[in-house]
Amino acid sequence: MKAYTKPFFAIFFILIADQVLKFWIKLNMSLGQEYKIIGNWAIIHFTENNGMAFGMEFGGETGKLVLTLFRIVAVLGIGYGLVYMIKHKYHRGLIMNLSLIFAGAMGNIIDSTFYGVLFNESSYYEPAKLFPVEGGYSSLFHGKVVDMFYVPIIQGAYPSWFPFWGGQELIFFRPVFNLADSAISIGVIMILLYQKRYFKEEKEEVVYTHSEVVEE
Repeated sequence: MKAYTKPFFAIFFILIADQVLKFWIKLNMSLGQEYKIIGNWAIIHFTENNGMAFGMEFGGETGKLVLTLFRIVAVLGIGYGLVYMIKHKYHRGLIMNLSLIFAGAMGNIIDSTFYGVLFNESSYYEPAKLFPVEGGYSSLFHGKVVDMFYVPIIQGAYPSWFPFWGGQELIFFRPVFNLADSAISIGVIMILLYQKRYFKEEKEEVVYTHSEVVEE
């Protein structure tokens, strides 16, 4: 049971923090409203998207439904893999990073599955309301994902000699994202960076177990 404790608390904490922040944004900010946290380099900027992470869009209402259902299937698969890894004592770092990915995926699934029913439409003039009398802005599985973190660390213009974009505005990092997106990104990046360490131990464990069987 102890093996489940840290991954469970990581998932629980990320989900709660992600949803509390999104609820506060929906109920207290209008679309496009923003608060500058660190000058022009770290901004809370309320926006919503119908599609994938970091504000990307995907195929209208049908695409939205397909994407939401795909997310649910994917998160079920990740959850199964996470339980399997915990039971078979995989590297703790791998388990924790997979927990981050699972929590992030779950956070965005909650938005896209339920927010269309829970809230009315956010506008550029006023915040949304929870459980509005007139009903939600959409149906189940057709909610919009709430994004709020905007970190345009580098701002300026491309040099005039730069191909295609010469003289145009340069902003890095442009996408607006949320806590769930961050959890997914951190989990994926950490697995890619430490994959040799994570999977080396598993390979050594398999070889060691096989040697024991042969000796017997």
